[in-house]
Amino acid sequence: FVYCFAALCPSASPFHEKLLNLEERLHISIVMALFSSLTPVFIAIICVLIGVIMKKTNGEKEKPDTKSKHPSRPWVDEDLKDGTDHPLEEEEGEEEWQGLEENVAHVPFTGERYSEAEMIERSQAFYELLNKRRSVRFLSDEPVPREVIDNVIRTAGTSPSGAHTEPWTFVVVQDPYLKHKIREIVEEEEEINYKKRMGDRWVNDLKRLRTNWIKEYLDTAPYLILIFKQVYGQLPNGKKKTHYYNEISVSIACGILLAALQNAGLYTVTSTPLNCGPQLRVLLQRPANEKLLLLLPVGYPKKDATVPALTRKPLEDIMVFM
Repeated sequence: FVYCFAALCPSASPFHEKLLNLEERLHISIVMALFSSLTPVFIAIICVLIGVIMKKTNGEKEKPDTKSKHPSRPWVDEDLKDGTDHPLEEEEGEEEWQGLEENVAHVPFTGERYSEAEMIERSQAFYELLNKRRSVRFLSDEPVPREVIDNVIRTAGTSPSGAHTEPWTFVVVQDPYLKHKIREIVEEEEEINYKKRMGDRWVNDLKRLRTNWIKEYLDTAPYLILIFKQVYGQLPNGKKKTHYYNEISVSIACGILLAALQNAGLYTVTSTPLNCGPQLRVLLQRPANEKLLLLLPVGYPKKDATVPALTRKPLEDIMVFM
């Protein structure tokens, strides 16, 4: 009403000036009323922002405590990490790699060639042989010829590797004292794994297989084969050299080793000695560039040995043909 009346009055009249003064006071009153009505809203918004900031700050402070309260999972064991993600470029230099020529000569190659009937027969026979492979935890102390062990290790050494770096070391332990020390180290860590690190779900999944942290086979098996991956190599001048895809390369070698053991009539159980690597590395006097990947007790099954009644997935569940 004041705005409309002021607009209609002559601008020179005294009444118009009074109306303008009234209009200014009205502006101030409206602004103050609006501000007073919005004050609770502003206060609420400020409180919410302060709460969010404090919560975020507390959350950041709690993260280290959370990590310290919950032990790290075994599957993030430092020994199980592949060093390929961290190349050693600053130390590589331009030197030749381990005495290999800069340009490796290529030689003629002729592979074995079988008839279709032979191929089918051989592939079927090899499948049937490996299909008998089982993880056996009850191994006898019956001696195994050393020459057989040498041959299966040679076979594993035929595995392909990244840039032909052959980043593997197979430590074969026959000495009873060393085998028992290995058992003590593994059982101590495995008990912690089962009780604290692995979690209820994993432990419950293993119950049906009747496994626990007691590893009697580490004493009774005539041989223990510990497979180490070399996360980097050593140049003649002492500098480090990256071993590409070291874990994948050594894993392939382990698969070939399992097939070679089965072919020789020997049995094992694949054991990942989680969180045991540093202690076993010191015990076996292995260098710092080697990380433990797998432990295989090797021998013949006990006469009363048992294995879980498991089945394998059919071909149509594991193969996609396109």
